[in-house]
Amino acid sequence: MEYRKENPPPYGAAPYGPAPYGPAPPQGPPPMMGAPPPSVVYPMTFGPDSQTLVCPSCHTNINSSVRKESTTKTHLFALLLCIICCPLVCLPYCIDSCQASNHYCPKCGAYLGTYDS
Repeated sequence: MEYRKENPPPYGAAPYGPAPYGPAPPQGPPPMMGAPPPSVVYPMTFGPDSQTLVCPSCHTNINSSVRKESTTKTHLFALLLCIICCPLVCLPYCIDSCQASNHYCPKCGAYLGTYDS
């Protein structure tokens, strides 16, 4: 007796021809009757100070936590001051307008956005 091994049908193809009752039903959960439409997230503009908003990560009303961080602009100003007058090189690291204000959620720590003047 001879045994012949055949390749299985490719994924997504019906194993024995087309479905007898038309196309396959859509995948995923069925839509719920009376369900609200999906929420739309609008981009938010941030300022240099803390803001009151709803955290998109933990969905809590918060006042954002602001951390000042150096950017490429800060380093370029420091380099320019180093060329002009070396003692003033640390000035851009002390001025808030030369740094970016990064907003974070104080509850879950999620990054919310940046303000860069």
